Amino acid sequence: MLSSVPALVSGDLTVRPIRNADWRELDHELAVGRAWLQRWEATQPGVSGQAGTRSAVRAMVSWMRRGESITCVMCWREHIIGQVSVSQIAWGSLRSCSIGYWIAERMAGHGLAPTAVALMADHLFQALGMHRIEICMRLENQASRRVAEKLGFHYEGVRRGYIHIDGAWRDHHVFAMLAEDVPAGGVLAALQQRRLQG
Repeated sequence: MLSSVPALVSGDLTVRPIRNADWRELDHELAVGRAWLQRWEATQPGVSGQAGTRSAVRAMVSWMRRGESITCVMCWREHIIGQVSVSQIAWGSLRSCSIGYWIAERMAGHGLAPTAVALMADHLFQALGMHRIEICMRLENQASRRVAEKLGFHYEGVRRGYIHIDGAWRDHHVFAMLAEDVPAGGVLAALQQRRLQG
């Protein structure tokens, strides 16, 4: 059940469901990281500005309660440093979804985003029985592309004008992993093994 996603932990990193009380800390992170995040943030066509963080968090909590999406915060030693979201969740004969994520600039490059996404992917495959998970990113987003590649997601091509981001419809690379692609032990275990091998 989406409304009861457990905290997912690897070392000092925790990925846990977002709470209404998180809005202040998230608002601070988003304000500090505005220049870092803006070119990757989804926007609404014909709407200027961003929704307030407090109302956005309330909406995310509500969608999760209704089983429409999963939104979790990444916490490093209990401080929010980013977010992992699961959208486009389809059950029945599809059993598919899409993962999106962002991380604070000061925490980027330390392997935390791949770890957080791996934790979520393992939960989606093992606990929720997903068959296919996609990760999509703007063509220019090399850091996000490296996350997908490090986790062993397969490149499938480009979706033209896929998501409205930073004021315009943007093409996106599409990476995907199927349940049968998951290495023995899971996505996180495979990531950790690759790190040990250098």
